[in-house]
Amino acid sequence: MSSGPVGQKRGVWFVILIGVVTFGIYWLYWVFKTQEEMKKRTGDGLGGVLGLVVWLVVSPVSAFVIPSELGNMYAGDGKEKPVTGLTGLWLFPFGIFVIPAIVWAVKVQGSLNRYWDEAATPAAAAPASPVPAEAETGEEPTATDT
Repeated sequence: MSSGPVGQKRGVWFVILIGVVTFGIYWLYWVFKTQEEMKKRTGDGLGGVLGLVVWLVVSPVSAFVIPSELGNMYAGDGKEKPVTGLTGLWLFPFGIFVIPAIVWAVKVQGSLNRYWDEAATPAAAAPASPVPAEAETGEEPTATDT
């Protein structure tokens, strides 16, 4: 089970659009922050600096590493992996095709947002304890209730 800090949610379309507007500079920040948050959460993975270096040197590798680490976060919490390393195939070859690159971003950032949501509200995942009838109404039980 992951016990580190919960990462920041980012709007899927914000990530895509601001990346285009900044000619990819925002994606460098996104890669650093995403990999750093996942490493802090689990203690595993490349982390921000090494993840950014991998992205800069051999970015196709990161297309597989990021969803793989994200899937492992889900698996570490006993959940089904929504993305795996194979998700990186959406960016092959090198993200030059726009639609597959958008699909990759939607799958990865969407799964990451869901993970952060679930991690931030662990009580919602726990089963509710039964509430006695008198606690619901605020009244004391009468002799006819027993």
